[in-house]
Amino acid sequence: MVYFVGAGPGDVDLITVRGRKLLEKADVVIYAGSLVSREHLRFCKKEAILIDSSGLTLEEILEVIKIHEGRDKVIVRLHTGDPTIYGAIAEQMEGLKKLGIDYEVIPGVSSFTAAGAVLKKEFTVPGVTQTVILTRLAGKTPVPEREDLTQLSKIGASMAIFLSVKNIEDVVKKLRAGYGEDTPVAVVYKATWEDQKIITGTLKDICNRLKNEGFESTAIILVGDFLTSIGKSRLYSKDFSHAFREAKN
Repeated sequence: MVYFVGAGPGDVDLITVRGRKLLEKADVVIYAGSLVSREHLRFCKKEAILIDSSGLTLEEILEVIKIHEGRDKVIVRLHTGDPTIYGAIAEQMEGLKKLGIDYEVIPGVSSFTAAGAVLKKEFTVPGVTQTVILTRLAGKTPVPEREDLTQLSKIGASMAIFLSVKNIEDVVKKLRAGYGEDTPVAVVYKATWEDQKIITGTLKDICNRLKNEGFESTAIILVGDFLTSIGKSRLYSKDFSHAFREAKN
């Protein structure tokens, strides 16, 4: 059996309980060595086979799984963050289907929610926005034209931009088409890692603020008024009734 496990954003304690238990009993662990903290490997059995996938192709990964799965081994495919968000697992799952190998996906904490947490912000602020857009700048992996940042910025929702900090100037240029230049921006580098760093600003000055940081990857860009606005949900208001509580007034 193969388990695609989300390792979380960085801090090893942010893996789910189920993910940790699977890691502890795994016979084979294929981990994304370029992104996943090696601290997770401390929880593996001494006899577990540990394989860094950062230098492997899809075909090579599937071949490793095929060899070990045939021996009734528990195989963990350890991905960073949540494997369903920019995890490149679709092609792996399709390959396993063709091989007739069962698999399961175990969710994890995404870097975008981790970034919101370290900033102590809520993405969905009542009266400000109730929508979160997860996206990226087009690069080696294309983005559909209708999902270009220029188009998405016009919605005005909270936005988390992955895999794009290296081209922050292009990001800002596109975002200005919809957001105002005073719209707040936060760039969180390696959220929840020991060397985490946070840079805040606006679309007007964020490029200058990042100029000397040298962020090439492992950073997420958060954009929107949720970063500075304070809203108040009616959920806990004394004059609001819901299925579990009557209004106090």
